[in-house]
Parts: sequence; C-alpha cells; structure tokens
Amino acid sequence: MENPLRILHLEDVPADAELIQETLRADGLTFEAATVSNRAEFLAAIERGGFDLVLSDHKLPDFDGVSALKTLRQRWPNVPFIFVSGSIGEEQAVETLKGGATDYVLKDRPARLGPAIKRALAEAREIAKREEAEQEKAKLEAQLRQAQKMEAVGQLAGGVAHDFNNLLFVVNGRADLALRRLKPGDPLREQLEIIRGAGERAAALTRQLLAFSRRQVLQPKVLDLNGIVANLSKMLHRLIREDIALTTALDPALKPTKADPGQVEQVLMNLVVNARDAMPKGGKLVIGTANVELDETFCRLHDGARPGHYVALSATDTGSGMDAAVKTRIFEPFFTTKKQGEGTGLGLATVYGIVKQSGGYIEVESEVGKGTTFRIYLPRAEESAQAERAAAPVPETRRAKETILLAEDLDAVRDVVRELLEAQGYKVLAARQGVEALAFAEQHKGPLQLLLTDVVMPEMSGPELAQRLCRLRPEMKVLFMSGYTDQSIADEGALGSGSNYIQKPVSAEELARKLRELLGGQGHSQARSANA
Repeated sequence: MENPLRILHLEDVPADAELIQETLRADGLTFEAATVSNRAEFLAAIERGGFDLVLSDHKLPDFDGVSALKTLRQRWPNVPFIFVSGSIGEEQAVETLKGGATDYVLKDRPARLGPAIKRALAEAREIAKREEAEQEKAKLEAQLRQAQKMEAVGQLAGGVAHDFNNLLFVVNGRADLALRRLKPGDPLREQLEIIRGAGERAAALTRQLLAFSRRQVLQPKVLDLNGIVANLSKMLHRLIREDIALTTALDPALKPTKADPGQVEQVLMNLVVNARDAMPKGGKLVIGTANVELDETFCRLHDGARPGHYVALSATDTGSGMDAAVKTRIFEPFFTTKKQGEGTGLGLATVYGIVKQSGGYIEVESEVGKGTTFRIYLPRAEESAQAERAAAPVPETRRAKETILLAEDLDAVRDVVRELLEAQGYKVLAARQGVEALAFAEQHKGPLQLLLTDVVMPEMSGPELAQRLCRLRPEMKVLFMSGYTDQSIADEGALGSGSNYIQKPVSAEELARKLRELLGGQGHSQARSANA
C-alpha cells in the first residue's frame, strides 16, 4: 500500500479548505493535509518539511501566494506548488507560472484540481529521476577521474621506481665491492658504509612506490589474519607510544584468506604507524578482524568493491580524524599532512597498492576530532590456513665453482652483477639480452648451473628466455631479477607461482644467500620455475 500524499495547504478560509480537500477525496486521492492560514504557520511548516505538494490561495490577509512560492522554492525547489484561488486573473496566473508555480486552478472549477495534482506529481517524479541520474553520472565521472589519476600516478611511480632501482643496484653493488676490498681499519670504510646505508633507505622508498603502483611480485599463501596480528603484537606495541592503548577485537571464527604474509604485515604496521601519528596526545587503537559479506548495495556505494565473501582487517583510532578533502587524497603517494621532514607520504599509498594487488578493497571512515577507521577486505580463501614450515637451512657460504649465465640489458647493472658473482667465485657468462644468452648457452660446452636474468628486456623477456633455455638445458635453475615486474608479467603466468625471484637492488649478501639456497638444494627446481 502506497503512503498517503502529504499536502501543505495555505488557505485562510476554513470552508474553502474543507471543500477543496473533499474534492480531492472524491477524486480518489489518499492524502494527509496540514492546513495553515498565515505567514508564521506557513514558514514553520516549510522549516519542518516532509510534504509532497503545496496548495495555496493567491491572497491572504497578512500574506500572499507569490511570497509563499518564493519561500518554498528557496527551501524546497522541487516540491510542486499549485495555486487554488478565486481571485487570480489570467495575466497573474501566467506570471505565477513564470515565477515557478507548477499550475493554477480556479476555485469555481474544482474538477481540474485532481488531474492537475496527478500531473504535477508525475512531473516531480520525472525531475527527481533525472536529478538522481545526473548525480549518479557526476559521481561516476568523479570516481573515473580519481581512478585515472591514481593509475597515472601509479604508472609514474612504478616507472620511477624501476629506473631508480637499477641505479641503486649499481650504487649499492659498487659500494659492496669496494667494502670487500678494504681492510677493517681503513678510513674509507665509514664513508662507504654511510653511502651503503643511504642506498638501503632509498631502496626501501622505491619498494613502497612499487607497492603503490602494484608492480611487485607477491608470494600469496593461505593464512590466518588472527595469527598475523598475534605474531606482530610485540612489534606493534613497540611502534606506538606508552600513552596509546592498543587492544584487539579478533573474530575467533575468522576464515582464512590468501595473500602475501609479508605484505599483510606491512599493511598492518603502516596502519598502526598512521594511527599513532594521528594521536599525538595519546588515545586508543583497536585492531580487529571479522568475516564479512559485501553485497551489491555496498558495492554500488563503494567504488572498487566487488560482491563476495571477505575477511576484514580494521584499525580504529581516537585521533584527530580527517575532513573530506584530505580523505580524497590520502592514498596518493607523497601526499601528507605532516610537517616537512616528518613523513614521506608513502605509508598509506603502500597500503592501497598492496590491498589492490591482493584483490581486496579498502575503505576509510573518519570525522575531524573523532578518529578514523581503516577497514581492509581481503578475499576469503577456500583452503585452510596452514602453519608456516621452517625454512630449510642454507648451506654455509663457500667459494663458489658453478657457472652462471647472466642476462641483463643495462651495461652498468650487468657489470656490477658480474663482478659481485665473480667475487664469490662463480664463473659468469654475461649476455646483453636474451638472444645473446641463448647463443652463449648453445656454444658453452660445460654445464650451466643457473640462469640469472632480468625480467624485462628488449627483443626477448626473461620468462621467454627461461622457457627456451629450460628445453635446451633442463637441469639448469633460474633466478629472475627486476627493478619492477610489469603487471602483465606479475600475474601468475609469465612468472609462475613457483618462480624464484629477487628484487633489485639486492645486496651482495642477499644475492649470495639466494644463489646458495638454489644451487645448494636438491632436484631440478626450474622445470617448475619456468613453466610460463
């Protein structure tokens, strides 16, 4: 049953008001009428609102219908307004229509009133539909502009990070080589160690850029978010101050999710640091988990969300909160409300990138002076979470004897990698690109224990080179490296989920450890690693 029509009736003659309303009932209209007879009552009713239609006499003792119309249009511009008068002339009627009236009906022709009301209400519904469609269009256009902006910034950030990582590889690698050649007491060691430390900090920044631009290789596993929160508990308490009370609200029946555990830990730590900085005078921080189902209604109202079953990770603080203008920019890299030198503006950008690349969604609720809640939704996994197995011990570092085929198109990077490998005792065949690497593999008479290849190279990519060499030398293992991995390569396909991968810039120690891990193990891992 439809709700009754709500009418505000401005009429100073009670008999006329009753007659008009009886006419409407006789015409089959179901309504509730609030009758007012003067300016004060009309203004009070306008302030309350909640009506669908206004009927008004043209002239009243202390008021007039034209003034009532102007007042209505200022407060409720789309509510139909119909004059019902015995004194309005044709010219005046035309002027009222120009002034915004919906229609006019003479009191001595009451039969016209019912159809006029029905027509006015139908027009009002059409106007409301058009405005709703226009608002939805404007909202979608704003969301598209924001998505395009974030994508453009992400592409720029990923490109900068890729190029910068290659430069850092050279800087850090050369510093490692120089440190190897200096005696412990050499005065140059301190200077080189400062350079090396600065290079590591720069590498950390580029990793955050790669996370935002979603150009990093993830290693997803079925995991329990409650376990991650519990394992990080001590570290999270160290990240905050004593004047912040950190508590948890974890769902004991939480379902598993599939994500990169290291990246999820990074997300949690970044959210905690962000909450800490929002509470300079102390406060409360609650980390929560829950099983959540996102329906179609939620997803229509939240751009980027998709219907389905999720596990939610939330961080709620009692800090300073954010206004709408800040909320629209918080995930942009290098945007920060902190003072210069107090933050990079990459923390939440990193969170955004990791969540998006993990197939999840992030929403923010915040009010100035009342705190903020970040809520992250990660897709629920069908499998059960399994406890992490302890990694197999890596053989102790020894003087290497194996032969490594190196494929890297950047001369400076190739030279430093070759020198790092030769310093560890490896024999290195260094190729400028994939075609040359294939030729080296065909011409080399001895064994090739490992291919170390960049992912993105001209003419032939690293994964394509690995595929072809796997057929030529099935015993050879493969280790991919890159300053970034393009999205098309990062998908499980070009770099399979079992691939071995290192992120540039890698230190001499990390590279040595990874090579010993691969070459010191048993069996042929590459039949799996290069299955793209």
